[in-house]
Amino acid sequence: MEKRSSPWRRSSEMAPQTVTTLMEYAVGLLARRDYSVAELHDRLGRRTEDGALIESVIDSLQQQGLQSDTRFAEVFVRSRISRRHGPCRILNELMLKGIEGAAARAALQAADADWYALACEALAARFSAPGNDLREKAKRQRFLAGRGFDGDQTRHALSCAWSPEMDN
Repeated sequence: MEKRSSPWRRSSEMAPQTVTTLMEYAVGLLARRDYSVAELHDRLGRRTEDGALIESVIDSLQQQGLQSDTRFAEVFVRSRISRRHGPCRILNELMLKGIEGAAARAALQAADADWYALACEALAARFSAPGNDLREKAKRQRFLAGRGFDGDQTRHALSCAWSPEMDN
């Protein structure tokens, strides 16, 4: 029986890659969305085990302006702000994507978001009222903490989320 090649190869069965094929693959990835260097390294590492080849492709992409960690971080932060995520969660996710602390904090700073207003929006969108007892208030606090808002932002949101001024 003839053995067919599978598109899902194991790492021990990787087909040899050339700079051109790896570059085409990387450009195809970047055409759909921005990737951090760490994410690209991981994706390209699934295609070849040649670290020098991967570094060469990534360097070439950066020189051509096709890949930028700064641009990735800015787009990522804007995306998460539109989902009403808080700064703590966004910072953590950026670090998981391979963006180091200083660059991640710079991207958050550049977004110039009003985290207190964003916390109020997130809370009011999820809950219709502040809650009558401690259990309900704790539920709202956990929600905001899970969204990545700190204690001050949470306290502010709990006191202001349903005020008439927020409707404007």
